[in-house]
Amino acid sequence: MLAGDHAPFFPVPKAEKGSGTSLASRPTLTVDLSAVGANTRHLSRITQGEVMAVVKADAFGHGAAQVARTALAHGATRLGVTSLAEALALRAERVYAPVLSWLNPVDADWARAVRVGVELAVPSLEHLAAIATLAPGATVHLHLDCGMARDGAEPALWPALCAAARRAEQLGLVRVAGLMGHLSCADVPGDASSTIGRATFDWGVRVARDAGLDPAHRHLAATAATLNDPLSHHTTVRVGAGLFGIDPSGAGRMRPTLTLTAPLIGLRRVGAGTAVGYGQTWTAPTTTQLGLIGVGYADGLPRSASNRAQVLVRGVRRPLVGKISMDMAVIDLGEEGARMGDVVTVFGPGAAGEPTVAEWASWAGTIEHEIMTGLGPRLARARSGGRS
Repeated sequence: MLAGDHAPFFPVPKAEKGSGTSLASRPTLTVDLSAVGANTRHLSRITQGEVMAVVKADAFGHGAAQVARTALAHGATRLGVTSLAEALALRAERVYAPVLSWLNPVDADWARAVRVGVELAVPSLEHLAAIATLAPGATVHLHLDCGMARDGAEPALWPALCAAARRAEQLGLVRVAGLMGHLSCADVPGDASSTIGRATFDWGVRVARDAGLDPAHRHLAATAATLNDPLSHHTTVRVGAGLFGIDPSGAGRMRPTLTLTAPLIGLRRVGAGTAVGYGQTWTAPTTTQLGLIGVGYADGLPRSASNRAQVLVRGVRRPLVGKISMDMAVIDLGEEGARMGDVVTVFGPGAAGEPTVAEWASWAGTIEHEIMTGLGPRLARARSGGRS
């Protein structure tokens, strides 16, 4: 008799009727583009200038091209990224809005960037010389360090950079379209460093104008300053985190954009004293049911949130117990239990009681930005509520 003539040795469980789930479902990250649109509209309303939507790091893991189109449809007029590779990827997706790239080595492929209309940040004399030589006609934004001691020209070198940029502009080698800076503590309203940073940028604008430059775009404020500090807005604001519901002001004015779900793929009942996971860092205090989801730190769940994080199962928050592993995490389901294939909400907007990305960041001792950008490629991606 053929093996296929036999019934399975173990019965195959079925999804609960009406649950909309199955054992074939995968861990899925859903991006709510309608929330991206709403956040863009809000940010556009609170500034008099243009909104540059920052879609670096694949739009914080949300999908750069999709987020770019959504933001542009809801009030953004320009785009920002770090590397040329990110800018070129947008062009490959037929996103043709103005895009600025601001973090590149001196030997970047400047000519290719200019051929597809990418604007370039200039943080040093070396960058300016390379762009003027290899990509004549480039549109540039001079970048001033306003107190972070990382990217941007040091204030002591700024007058020389402005003078050199003006000479290059007169020769037709570049067009200086913008000046840019960044504030270090804009998430703290009234912080003294913001006052100093604003003053440094204002000085930088005066120096540029004294050198004969007349840039149309002046941008200092990122999301936190856009929300907290109207004095920093100038002609343009750069918003990245705010597009995705991150509100450094803590006012709760932004809509969360991500939901991560995963099916239960394992269940077991254990007795009191049963230890769970690497290092046996959690032990069941009583008889309970444990559930397994196939999501771990390789997918972006921070291991540092072990034994602190919670998830939502059947409308009730349940703790993750034991160390979060590379590929899986264990849930203490308690006495009420659950069924194989039940969908677990790892995080979401919070409207149904599920944890949010902000809570996960708190449990891990980090920021929402790191959680979002760390979500791995094994997660299936889905989008809802907007342009794709």
